[in-house]
Amino acid sequence: MPFGEQPAYLRVASDLRKKIADGSLPPHARLPSQARIREEYGVSDTVALEARKVLMAEGLVEGRSGSGTYVRELPAARRVSRTGYRSLGECTPFRQEQSDERVQGTWESQSEQEDAPADIAERLFIERGERVMRTRYVFHVDGAPVMLSTSWEPLAVTGRTPVMLPEEGPLGGRGVVERMAAIDLVVDNVTEEVGTRPGRAEEMTALGGVPGHAVLVIARTYLAGKRPVETADVVVPADRFRLAYHLPVK
Repeated sequence: MPFGEQPAYLRVASDLRKKIADGSLPPHARLPSQARIREEYGVSDTVALEARKVLMAEGLVEGRSGSGTYVRELPAARRVSRTGYRSLGECTPFRQEQSDERVQGTWESQSEQEDAPADIAERLFIERGERVMRTRYVFHVDGAPVMLSTSWEPLAVTGRTPVMLPEEGPLGGRGVVERMAAIDLVVDNVTEEVGTRPGRAEEMTALGGVPGHAVLVIARTYLAGKRPVETADVVVPADRFRLAYHLPVK
């Protein structure tokens, strides 16, 4: 194959992608059948099938049992604003994850103790197997799930204190900064690493998406001095959201 020449299935997928982008194949339109693709582009059944698979993997089309393959209606990307940790005050877990004050949301949560997995122990500067409080969140905007978060807090820090359970007690439902301040720990730094990976089945089920489609993962850690007091993985569908950071210059 000459340098720069695409395989036939990618050329077909590229042309169909352009038709979706320019509206020639609008949302909910049926994608040309495998036989139609074969005839229109002069390719084999195998090439036609692989081109359709590419568009499915990209989330541009979806199969409907017994009906065919249709163009998906892609939602307009919403902005998730990130500005680091929040100061004391009316800070909730939702505000902690979405700092845009214009966005109103609710959340569900579930906490339980577990032994720290190796990767979480490394992020918290503790030994693998030490006890942590794991809290899983599902965040909603306008009644629809938009974001997941799983947080871990070392029980060596919060155990036997009023803030051991993030959603219970006198500061239940407040953010990490305020809760830690209540036990004399001043959160003064936060780190975030952003990556992407295929969404896991349980994540996409909770978010109303398709397993395997890309998600953005924000690995966030709150620190009091050099001591991590909480770390979390925030998961949002990559096709629905953009991350917007506001980083003040000091």
